[in-house]
Amino acid sequence: MKVIKGLMEKPWPYMTGAIILALLNFVLFISTGLPWKITSGFLYFGTGVLEMLNFNPREWYYFSVYGNDAPVSFFLNRYALINTSVIIGALIAALLSTEFKIKPIKSKKQLAFGFLGGILMGFGTRLSFGCNIGSFFSAIPAFSLHGWIYGIFMFVGAYIGSKILLKYLL
Repeated sequence: MKVIKGLMEKPWPYMTGAIILALLNFVLFISTGLPWKITSGFLYFGTGVLEMLNFNPREWYYFSVYGNDAPVSFFLNRYALINTSVIIGALIAALLSTEFKIKPIKSKKQLAFGFLGGILMGFGTRLSFGCNIGSFFSAIPAFSLHGWIYGIFMFVGAYIGSKILLKYLL
């Protein structure tokens, strides 16, 4: 237990985190034959909820064109397992480092911008066929040109977004 506490007392260097993530991504790819994807799990979870509400999203255009790897169950699939594991792992890391805090929402404005940002991010991940994990982190090691293009625009967008955030929200 002392070793774990020692590892959690100070932040790790970025290079250590990058190496661990790269190794885990490699292990996932070797063991499953698939790259690490995050947003597909959220897509399938939301689609599963819509099916429970008597919608039939499997007939929608998106799934007729891009749904060739859609799972039989939108709740029980490899992406749901990976997403659940990431969330549980992050919770354990936050608890071990005593960084876990439930913070109150500061204002309705913060809530509205958070909600709007989440919708825009979700929409954007479907347009780009993935988030920074699938379209950048897993694409670059696979020697995919789209990963480099995505990375350039991701950093430009983050720069512009941070300027907007500082000017209007903070």
